[in-house]
Amino acid sequence: MKAPLVALVLMAFWVTVHKSEEILQNKRGVNISKEETLNKSKRLTVQDSFSSEVEEEVERKDKGRQFYQRSLKILKHSKNKEDTEKAHRLLVKAAKMGNQKAMEQLASDMLFGNNVPQNVEAAVSLYEILAEEGSHKGQTALGFLSSYGIGVEYSQSKALVYYTFASHGGNLISQMILGYRYWLGINVPRSCEAALLYYKKVADYIASKLEENEDKPVEKVKLMERSENLGFDTEILDWDVHQYYKFLAERGDTQIQVYLGQLHLFGRKGLERDHAKAFYYFLKAANAGNAHGMAFLGKMYLEGSATVPQSNIAALKYFKMAAEKGNSIGLWGLGLIYLRGKGLPRNHSEAFKYFHKAAEKGYAQAQFQLGLMYHNGSGVKRDYKLAFQYFYLASQNGQPLAVYHLAEMYATGMGAFRSCQNAVKLYRTVCELGRWSDKFLTAHFAYQTGNVDSSLVQYALLAEMGYEVAQCNSAHIMESENVKLLHREQIYPLALLLWKRAANQGNIFARVKTGDYHFYGFGIKRDYLTAAVHYNLAANQQSAQAMFNLAYMYEYGLGIPKDIHLARRWYDLAAETSTDAFIPVFLAYIRLEVMHLFTDLQLLKQMGNWKLPDLDHMLRLHWDLIVMIVIVLLLILLISSRQN
Repeated sequence: MKAPLVALVLMAFWVTVHKSEEILQNKRGVNISKEETLNKSKRLTVQDSFSSEVEEEVERKDKGRQFYQRSLKILKHSKNKEDTEKAHRLLVKAAKMGNQKAMEQLASDMLFGNNVPQNVEAAVSLYEILAEEGSHKGQTALGFLSSYGIGVEYSQSKALVYYTFASHGGNLISQMILGYRYWLGINVPRSCEAALLYYKKVADYIASKLEENEDKPVEKVKLMERSENLGFDTEILDWDVHQYYKFLAERGDTQIQVYLGQLHLFGRKGLERDHAKAFYYFLKAANAGNAHGMAFLGKMYLEGSATVPQSNIAALKYFKMAAEKGNSIGLWGLGLIYLRGKGLPRNHSEAFKYFHKAAEKGYAQAQFQLGLMYHNGSGVKRDYKLAFQYFYLASQNGQPLAVYHLAEMYATGMGAFRSCQNAVKLYRTVCELGRWSDKFLTAHFAYQTGNVDSSLVQYALLAEMGYEVAQCNSAHIMESENVKLLHREQIYPLALLLWKRAANQGNIFARVKTGDYHFYGFGIKRDYLTAAVHYNLAANQQSAQAMFNLAYMYEYGLGIPKDIHLARRWYDLAAETSTDAFIPVFLAYIRLEVMHLFTDLQLLKQMGNWKLPDLDHMLRLHWDLIVMIVIVLLLILLISSRQN
């Protein structure tokens, strides 16, 4: 009986334990279920909160984008003060909402003083935020500012780092700057191949834009060498001259009508692009029988615009009228119609015939089209040598795409011996046609209106990109007393750096200025020998000023051996080279001969305590006054003799 009883007890114990475990597990399950429910609830709350934040962020960015686009739309269609201010307020709102493009545009406006007062400090703060977020425009701007020490610490090493990062991000301005630096070895090892890679990237983009739209280069006004001639060759058309041309055009002068039409068609010489005005002037000229007016009307109809609807029939009509008068643009237009099959069946033979006739008259577009036909084998047997010849002719006549194709041929060795040097020079020419060159006009107008700091920043950016004219203009502005962006101790070293860069690109005026800086010790220790070297280089480029300066140095033995005969020779050459040098040379000759007379006759032996060095020093200091006295006496004698 004991064994069964023990078994029953053990069984009861097992059942009790088992039940207890089940109860415990059930309790744990309930607790776990409660915890899971609580955690799930928390997760859902977090997810809802996160989703809400994401939605708010998306909505904020969408509003920012809308504000930015509205701002651009206002600026595009209106230029009055009220609309500009409204556009700026929208831009600020968009920037506050984190729209990167709005932040970039706002920073640019504040840096260059476009539509708003210039505020470099605020622009720098925005650019620093943008650079941290990976904006290549922000990185480029900080690189530029670091290279001049404008608003930030002057540091060429930081500038190079910023340019490198921005270049990897696809920024064309940074790529162009690096191309220029590798080309001349500015803070980097000199490398033609590296320069070629950077310039080609930019040139490829510019060429693609030129194919879409035939733009003309922006005028690059030289502030210190501006011509006084207010005719066709001036860089910016004077307002009074423009009004006079309009008067002549209304009076029926067809040449002026075509000229004004071209200015408005391409937006040149400070005039805004206006196809309506261009069409108006071309139509007046065409109705008066002017072949150029007819040809340009054909061009406008062929391309089409918001003002002039595209019409192959009208284009063909006007091109034929112009071609019948032997007009090169009309002949080219007919060739283009046959080449593209617009209004007439496509016919490469006819296209080639008309292009050839226009090319013989020297029209660059026709020469370029012949180059393309030979290069691609379109309608003719492929011939790279003939393609090269026609591209060269077109490039000499200012066709930018021909310059690009020449660069490609030099870079690849196709149709010409491979030449990295020639390829880089040609690619650079194409790169300088980028839209950033518009800053030449805005910088010039800012300078004219007295906004010197805004003008300086714009010219300085172009100078950093390698534009020789901008380098001279920046240095010229720095030398003025009105620059506030730079500390006084920065100005001469930076100006000298820019004069040197322009001189290394063949600018004679900059070479003379570099010599002046060494002669007078501006921003550098005075060095007569180095000054003489620069003057000699400029004199070899036919600079009358450099010849005069060399003569003066030979006269007094400054940095070079004293030689009166060489002094006379350089004075003679200066007078022969430029008529403007006649009076300064005449005055210098009087001084030279007076000094020479005193030396030869040794008159000072009869003058007691006077010594030649004393008189020499006195004449050096006051030679201009002495010469003026002599001239006045001579004029008095001349007038009195005529009266007698």
